[in-house]
Amino acid sequence: MPDFLDQMARSSADRLGVARQVTTESDMRRAAESMPPARELRLGNDFGVIAEVKRAAPSAGVLRAEVDVAERARQYEQAGAKVVSVLTEPDRFGGSLIDLRSASAGTSLPVMRKDFLVDPYQIYETRANGADGVLLITAVLDDSTLRESLSVAAYLGMFALVEAFNELDIERAQVAGAELIGVNCRNLRDLSVDFKRFKDLRDLIDPDRRAVAESGINTREEFREVESLGYHAALIGSALMREEDPTATLQRLRGECEASR
Repeated sequence: MPDFLDQMARSSADRLGVARQVTTESDMRRAAESMPPARELRLGNDFGVIAEVKRAAPSAGVLRAEVDVAERARQYEQAGAKVVSVLTEPDRFGGSLIDLRSASAGTSLPVMRKDFLVDPYQIYETRANGADGVLLITAVLDDSTLRESLSVAAYLGMFALVEAFNELDIERAQVAGAELIGVNCRNLRDLSVDFKRFKDLRDLIDPDRRAVAESGINTREEFREVESLGYHAALIGSALMREEDPTATLQRLRGECEASR
């Protein structure tokens, strides 16, 4: 049986095929180019939060099937998040490009599309639907596609968070020119979590790149730990989506982090 990551990549390729039938790449590129300038990612020296909107997750089940995405994005901004991440994968995460557009309309923060993208066409699609940044997963992209995707994102003024699971992924991301590298402690092939991966891989990321800790961060102690390892931001999803009002949770995590300095 194909592993989870392979399933998601194949599903993404199927969606890509449908999208191409509706909108040619040249038309999608023109739509992306006609958008206003993308909002700038600003991750300074202070430890930031990328707050995520997702209706469900394979590892957690349904989190919040009915959610006002624009309002959730506003709540994240009010609580001090630096970026809003939006899952657009429909089958296992319940997301859509409509959610992406809603989040973009609901906040002044930069918005990132999180999905299992397999082709540069989807970068144009991402910008055309209001996102300012995009997640790229090294494990589903060959070197040529990764470089081209980064190039398209840069051309459109977007940031790209390049996700890694192991040493080879980090090496490939850096060779391709990634400036923002995420370490995911969840193995997307079998969905297992190894928090130790954050420590094991952090020093492999060059000091001139920015590092993001992704997945499995639910407590103040875990939040402080990834900050102490030298990450510039943490991506928080399930812990926020479980809450009716995520503001207190996000402020508690951020406040505890700031108090530890």
